[in-house]
Amino acid sequence: SAQIADLQQKLLDADNGDRAKQRWDSIATILEAKCALKYLLGELVSSKVQESKLQSSLAQSQASCTDMQKVLMEERNHTAELEAEFQNQILVKEQQHQDKV
Repeated sequence: SAQIADLQQKLLDADNGDRAKQRWDSIATILEAKCALKYLLGELVSSKVQESKLQSSLAQSQASCTDMQKVLMEERNHTAELEAEFQNQILVKEQQHQDKV
């Protein structure tokens, strides 16, 4: 029964694909062509709006990434400065210890 249901679903999917193609192929009047053109233009506008939103989101993400890279570089520089300072302090302490010894 599972295989039968699967085959029935495949047939329905194939029919839907054929119907869409037949629907476009069967446009015979100017009115049908106008309706199809309106639909396609609506889809185009929707796609353009979505593209614009995605472009804006991408630009924001890129700006955020750039900011995070700057912060990361500053933190690395700060860490390097602290490490150099600590190394200097270790040297001073070792020299003081050697002098005491």
